[in-house]
Amino acid sequence: MANKEIKLNDMGNEVVEGFACKPVDFDASRPIMHYQSLLLVCDDERCHKAQKGDKSIELRDMLKDMGLNKGANRIKVTRTSCNGACRFRAVTQVTTNTQANGVAKNNGLWLKNTHQYTKDEWKNIFELLSTGKMLVDNLDAEAFIPMKVYN
Repeated sequence: MANKEIKLNDMGNEVVEGFACKPVDFDASRPIMHYQSLLLVCDDERCHKAQKGDKSIELRDMLKDMGLNKGANRIKVTRTSCNGACRFRAVTQVTTNTQANGVAKNNGLWLKNTHQYTKDEWKNIFELLSTGKMLVDNLDAEAFIPMKVYN
């Protein structure tokens, strides 16, 4: 009988078989892992079809390669259901942890057509976020979804 390989998540915990990060030993008192920025990538039906695959896994791999999957500049990618902006598919909302080390002006931004972004474009976004640079100053205005309050 072969030895089973033990898989560890980014926090060093043993992972439940078949999962990417679910720890074997659950500790409800343990704090969550810090992040500087959180990217909420729409993965609902229309956006998922536009992406032609699981973009979040590819993005997570890029973050690991860049060393941005842990530490003070950690960027987290999470798949979401519909964000209600289907006409701009695939959309990604950028949320910054302004309580710790985030840039407030990078908080609550919406990026459109992210299914068309190249790896280099994503890496540029990750670099900008991790170094505290404002996305609105460094990306084309066409990258963002305009926001409006309707009465």
